[in-house]
Amino acid sequence: MEKEVQTETEDEAVEEAAEEESSLNLPLLITLVSLLIWFGFQTLQLARERTNMTFLKANQETAIQESQKVQAQFQSTLGKLAELANRGHAGAKLIVEQLQRQGLSFGPGPGPAPEMKSELKTETKPEPKAETKPDSSKPDSKPDLKSIK
Repeated sequence: MEKEVQTETEDEAVEEAAEEESSLNLPLLITLVSLLIWFGFQTLQLARERTNMTFLKANQETAIQESQKVQAQFQSTLGKLAELANRGHAGAKLIVEQLQRQGLSFGPGPGPAPEMKSELKTETKPEPKAETKPDSSKPDSKPDLKSIK
């Protein structure tokens, strides 16, 4: 009978140890499963974003090619304009001068495409204004009160 009591006690001790061990494993198991789900979710999201980015890039390729084509045409036109200005055409000289004031520079001649600067000037010097008299041929223009004094 003592052996039965000892066996029962040992069985109860083993069961309690198993319950305690399983109760400790449950939070760990839940944590691992939740991490696995989280990493899977993140992987799917990143895969979707990559697909979307690839799609957007493919859609922009045609627009980029068109803009490069227009830019090449513009640079060719600027080169021809500079060549015309170098030959002495007054209108071309005026246009080249205005473009250079706006910060667009290009090399003259039929060589390679002109280099363009797209820098914006932050400080511009105002051009001195000459005193203008009201033009009597323009009835809509109002005289400048400061220049009348």
